Amino acid sequence: MKTARVLEGLERRILHGLSCEWDAAMWAVNAELRKRMRKPLFALRDFKNRLGYWSFEKREIGLSRQFVLNHSWNDIREVLLHEMAHQFASEVSNVHQEPPHGRCFQNACRILRANHRSTGTYVPLSRQIFQTLACESDKTRLRIQKLMALAQSTNLFEAEAAMIKAHELMARYEIEQIVQNAPREYFSFFIGKPALRHFREDYSLALLMMDYYFVKGIWVGAYVVEKGKMGRVLEISGTAQNLQIASYVFDFIQQFIESAWKKYNAGGKLNRYRKTDFSSGILSGFRMKLERESSATGGVSLSLSPVPIHDTQLKQYVEMRYPRVRTFLRKGGRCDSAVVSDGTEIGKTLVIRKGISQPASDVPFRYLE
Repeated sequence: MKTARVLEGLERRILHGLSCEWDAAMWAVNAELRKRMRKPLFALRDFKNRLGYWSFEKREIGLSRQFVLNHSWNDIREVLLHEMAHQFASEVSNVHQEPPHGRCFQNACRILRANHRSTGTYVPLSRQIFQTLACESDKTRLRIQKLMALAQSTNLFEAEAAMIKAHELMARYEIEQIVQNAPREYFSFFIGKPALRHFREDYSLALLMMDYYFVKGIWVGAYVVEKGKMGRVLEISGTAQNLQIASYVFDFIQQFIESAWKKYNAGGKLNRYRKTDFSSGILSGFRMKLERESSATGGVSLSLSPVPIHDTQLKQYVEMRYPRVRTFLRKGGRCDSAVVSDGTEIGKTLVIRKGISQPASDVPFRYLE
């Protein structure tokens, strides 16, 4: 009985989340077109071979119950936007004779920033990214992947040497691609978890990803299932291979910080604000280490290069995805300089020691286990 009540409550929050995400997605739509879209009903259904549907007759968007209970919110949102594109094609474009995924639907996907493939037995984009491997002809990418795998060595010096070389090759490869203006395909997905509040270290980690791992990050609105409210999450954009690496490093550093903090605050006497000081120190120390490595290998970093290098294609992709972006500044609060200093020294020793695998953030809900 208790399990049934928990499941019922979870499903109610998910349905509320679909409604909130529908509202948020509509802000990307031209005001004139927005008036022609009416909010639908939302439902969870027991499908076996489909992820979702849009019903013009019922004016209902339905998602697979099994899917939403076993996938991350990023994946659920992806399918919702796909079904919203079907709604847009039928209500705004008034298309009923065209094939389901025809020209008007494709245009709706572009307007809503929806994935036109997220249907049926489709593998969610976040998992597709981590299944993407460098092609055999791309020798540099293959070498980078091998170095990242080498970094799981239990020998600290061998792991660190492999990571330094991987960073150097990544930077040289990206700069070469940007300078040559080679055509590339970009994707976007969430890293970390949606939350009502993010701390100073979350923003510092996001900047680190953008400065050293060849991705762009935007803090976007996203539903927080546990709280039943809209919060925010970091969405990163880049090539599939760069998203792989950035997402893995992001999760690895978060886990490293949690582990280091438990040891540092073993007595439990320090509060949450001191954890922010400690975490910010670790990130600062790791940034110093990356800067030192970059200088030692010839300064091959987009952020540290003597001549500013901009990935114009990625910039255009992000601007198309988010035409209206607002920048905000956070004021730093008081901090304990001793705790920050301790964190900084630990951060200088941080080594990303394992190979690339599925990101820790891409986890299903599974609240009932």
